Amino acid sequence: MTGEHGVEVARPAGHVAELIMNRSEALNALSTRQARLLIDAYTELADDPQLSVVIITSASEKAFCVGADLKERAGFDDDDLRAQRPVFVAAFGGLLNLTVPTIAAVDGYALGGGCELALCCDVIVASDKAEFALPEVGLGLIPGGGGTQLLPRRIGPNRAAELIFSGRRVDAGEAFRIGLVDRLVPAGTARDAALALARDIAAKSPLSLRAAKRALRQGLDGTLSDGLVIEGDAWAEAAFSTDRREGIEAFNARRPPRWPSWGAGSR
Repeated sequence: MTGEHGVEVARPAGHVAELIMNRSEALNALSTRQARLLIDAYTELADDPQLSVVIITSASEKAFCVGADLKERAGFDDDDLRAQRPVFVAAFGGLLNLTVPTIAAVDGYALGGGCELALCCDVIVASDKAEFALPEVGLGLIPGGGGTQLLPRRIGPNRAAELIFSGRRVDAGEAFRIGLVDRLVPAGTARDAALALARDIAAKSPLSLRAAKRALRQGLDGTLSDGLVIEGDAWAEAAFSTDRREGIEAFNARRPPRWPSWGAGSR
């Protein structure tokens, strides 16, 4: 696909960052250049101690992201594809590994790598015109941006297998019914709904949000017993913090909390 490359980081609200994919002419197809721009944006966000929530959106009305740029890949030999692979791994892994809560706002197509970008987020908000698919097996590939691991964790292994093996498209209604989407909103409002959710989350303790995300993500990788140990460690970090004392004091005083961890530059 052709089209200028672009990824913008905006600040629509305090402690909320918006990562905007704006290669609209190509429906945000992921070329090597576009993937590198995503990586640069993650680096900028990861270095921000005042950040509490990230939403990822699209400047296109038609698509969130349609996956890999197949016109670019048409000119690839095997060495080119091998060279692109670590860039793509970092483009998905950087989003997956952000330490703050992440929200995908999906309007239009989220196909292949676009679906995987959404899956890398903690919460997916989609409009009723959104469409999802992992069509890679029809191109002689498999989902390589985390799809074979993240989709079954969201919707179960059997449903994930059916979608990956068939490569079929799922409309927003079905995506919501099977748990691929967490919130379903009217067409054109996914970004606004994601931003409203982000503002609500950002009002919470920044230290607690990061601890809760760490417990959620790391706990899925082991047994229940392992997960409870991870939860206990994260609980202790929050429970013995000045944020916990401020949260209780603010609750009893019926006022908004002033989280001390902001002043400490907590990450």
